[in-house]
Amino acid sequence: MSGGIDDEVATKPTSAADYKELGNKAFADKDFNAAIQHYTKAIQLEPTNHVFFSNRSASYAGLKEWEKSMQDAKECIRLDPEFIKGYYRLATAQLEMKNFDAAEATIKQGMTLDANNSQLSRTLRSIKQARKLASAAAAAASSSASSPSILGGNRQLDTATARELHDLRVQHNKTAREYQTVQANLTKAQREEKMYNLTFEELKERPSAKYYRSVGKVFMQSSQPQIFEHLESNINSQQKKQQELTGKMEYLEKRLKSQQLNMKELTSS
Repeated sequence: MSGGIDDEVATKPTSAADYKELGNKAFADKDFNAAIQHYTKAIQLEPTNHVFFSNRSASYAGLKEWEKSMQDAKECIRLDPEFIKGYYRLATAQLEMKNFDAAEATIKQGMTLDANNSQLSRTLRSIKQARKLASAAAAAASSSASSPSILGGNRQLDTATARELHDLRVQHNKTAREYQTVQANLTKAQREEKMYNLTFEELKERPSAKYYRSVGKVFMQSSQPQIFEHLESNINSQQKKQQELTGKMEYLEKRLKSQQLNMKELTSS
């Protein structure tokens, strides 16, 4: 979720650059607390360097401290409104805080600077999918919550109607469980895509590193193009899976509403 770390080197003061390099190393080792400490010292020495705030925002994101990540990203953009990665950092934090409208507005603002930026485009797709998922989940919860009131009226139902109503409730509960399963699988696919995207962005900024890919239980050294092809294939696979699961969720949501309507009509007839 946090994206790759920027390697832009501040020219002065030298000690701020040194702290930044220490922060980069700690971030690469996933020691986010140490990275935050180093970037904070760099900021104290050079408080107008937007890259330091961007990198500290990424470190807070690594700890899932989204509020702090958001504040640093905002400061990064304030210091340099043309720094694309600042918009990505800010939108990522807003997305994780479920502030979908603000996240989408941030991405669109960034895309005015670079309409074809792949990182912003992927994040925008994630925002739209997350908003749709949250909306569908709220609708399903509302549908399930209202079901007992449909079945609990004071009017006596004849045996045939009561049996039909029971069957509808069983079907509704089954659909709700299926919906929850699809929702969980969609969340997993989104998480997998984010992981592959994060790895892809980090490796782009480390071209001289050695690359290894797991093949079964064996790790084999691979070239950068091979690794990138593997990651892009996995990203595309997860995106396709998300599209299929989103379509299934929409179908199940319609079925839940239809079943609820049938129960309402049965009890009022």
